[in-house]
Amino acid sequence: MIGWRGYLQVGVGSGLGALSRALVGQAAILALGSAFIWATLAVNVLGSWLIAVVASRAAYRPHGISARWYPLVAVGFCGGFTTFSMFGLEVIYLLSTEQTLYAIVYVFSSVVLWLAAAWLGQLSGRPTKP
Repeated sequence: MIGWRGYLQVGVGSGLGALSRALVGQAAILALGSAFIWATLAVNVLGSWLIAVVASRAAYRPHGISARWYPLVAVGFCGGFTTFSMFGLEVIYLLSTEQTLYAIVYVFSSVVLWLAAAWLGQLSGRPTKP
């Protein structure tokens, strides 16, 4: 159970994650002319990697800095940053506009990239041998 500091960390992290998500969307519009799909894919891949790094480091060092910052980064920031609900909405939109092949490719590539990012994050979070 987390105390008031943990809840404060979650709140601050959520706000920073949501703000970062909005900035990624704006960057995608400036760079690509549209944030549709690409921004969502990017934040979900980055979020998958980051949450796995923090969780892995916290597991290997339960009293280290990663464990202390877990509520801020993993629960708060990654929770506010990643956009699984937007992903679902985009897939439904693609299906409803009869872009079925695009929807299938988007779902498949998203899941594969998210899992790959999470796996790489877990590897990145492991302690290095001296």
